[in-house]
Amino acid sequence: MSETVRERLQQTIGYRFQNPELLTLALTHSSYANENSHGPRTVECNERLEFLGDAVLELVTSEYLYETRRDMHEGSMSKLRASIVCEPSLGICARDINLGECLRLGHGEDMTGGRERDSILSDAFESVIGAIYLDGGPDPAREFVHRFVLGNLTESQLFKDTKTRLQEIAQQMFHCEPTYALVKEDGPAHCKEFTMSCTLDRFCEVATGHSKKQAEQECAAQMLKKLKELQ
Repeated sequence: MSETVRERLQQTIGYRFQNPELLTLALTHSSYANENSHGPRTVECNERLEFLGDAVLELVTSEYLYETRRDMHEGSMSKLRASIVCEPSLGICARDINLGECLRLGHGEDMTGGRERDSILSDAFESVIGAIYLDGGPDPAREFVHRFVLGNLTESQLFKDTKTRLQEIAQQMFHCEPTYALVKEDGPAHCKEFTMSCTLDRFCEVATGHSKKQAEQECAAQMLKKLKELQ
């Protein structure tokens, strides 16, 4: 990762790492590690940091709901927490700090839209939480979660999928609905990859996924990001 990219991300999140290599590790996807590990040279990926960050995120979110939703019973708090920490919601948070552009991805993942894929973005976002926790302890990790997760997602976003959110915004901005179309279908029957397009007014986004629904969600996420840049 270039020093410029790492510096820009630290400025965005308002946290400076004492050990910058933890941030680099948090942004290293398994595809990059696999492509760059040769013989005795092994590159570590962010999966272990993701495991830690997931636990920190759940704890901080649980603490927040316990303190702020005193009229809410356990079952409702569990559902709300699940909505906050789910993959699409964390994808939104990751896009808001432009995390995708900072990722270290393998060539194949990069070429097939990995920087916009919710699964990759959400994992990396949790890895950043884990890295902050290891680097600075629980307080800066808690502050990060409050600022970029709990302070970032409104009740109306918890949780609607990206296609639903895009449909609502499309009606508000253009008074029409987005349309989806299959562009191509690749791969063997047990491992299909679908490429879908999403068209809205003069804009068009294309994304891939292992199901048509997943590819449509990815398209919608990219379209939401584009529309947000226009606002």
